[in-house]
Amino acid sequence: MMSERPEPRSTDDAGGDRSARRAVTVFPVLVLLAGALGLLLPDGFAGWGEAVPYLLGVVMFCMGVTMTPRDFRGVAQRPWAVALGLVAHYVIMPGLGWAIAHLLSLPPQLAAGVILVGCAPSGTASNVVTYLARGDVALSVSVATVSTLVAPLVTPPLTLLLAGAYLPVDAGSMVTDILKTVLLPVLAGLVVRLAAGRYVARALPVLPWLSALTVAVIVTMVVAGSAGAIKSAAGLVFVAVVLHNGLGLALGYGAGRLARLGEPAGRAMAFEVGMQNSGLAASLATAHFSPLAALPAAIFSVWHNVSGALTAAWFSRRPR
Repeated sequence: MMSERPEPRSTDDAGGDRSARRAVTVFPVLVLLAGALGLLLPDGFAGWGEAVPYLLGVVMFCMGVTMTPRDFRGVAQRPWAVALGLVAHYVIMPGLGWAIAHLLSLPPQLAAGVILVGCAPSGTASNVVTYLARGDVALSVSVATVSTLVAPLVTPPLTLLLAGAYLPVDAGSMVTDILKTVLLPVLAGLVVRLAAGRYVARALPVLPWLSALTVAVIVTMVVAGSAGAIKSAAGLVFVAVVLHNGLGLALGYGAGRLARLGEPAGRAMAFEVGMQNSGLAASLATAHFSPLAALPAAIFSVWHNVSGALTAAWFSRRPR
């Protein structure tokens, strides 16, 4: 089944797309600088970790504001493809996180952090990277939207199932946190877009930059909170993150091709499976485990944008 072309976007949406492409290109450098700042000046950000959930709420509100009814129509038009993407995302990445934690014999805090990254919904930059890869943007948006909306029901029990052997997991409290920091801000953003779309459209080019800066601040706080452990653990965590992300991209692409969704849809599946909402993972790890458990999410924030940009560049040079 070949992919359907997304509906044409308005001039305002096109301006937002251009801004998003620029933001996602600059984002890896921005996050690297933010991480370096947290590592070099950890005392300057002492006690700032409590602000992470609120900052994540800002990012998710921006995501909600960019949504339109067209995104939800895409789910209804291709339920099979969206369902496949959703199942692949919440099976492949959690399973890989658990397997990699065992394979590398990670300490409990880091193992729980890697698993939590795998149990998070799709990354907020996956749609833009799919566009750069000349993939099926409509499918990408649909899968990312649904994976985010169902996160309160899926992420906590998966984390309990897979990470419970390493650390105690309060799944009920985690559900509440995801509702407050993800679902409610997304719905609020969607309501604002529907109620004041004409005015919101003017701000669309600014929103990707606001999201990028906010995630960078989150990374600074997370790195500062675990600066003492990073020097001894960063190498091992980096290996885990590269394996997790790389295998997720490959298996996501393979799932799309095995299902015969077509090449553009396969590219979308690669990014929807392999790119995670690492900001949410960092927030949950800090609140429910420890700053050290948030280290995999902080490194994932940097790496999956670098690998996503490189993979998109490679895909864009291949025939569709």
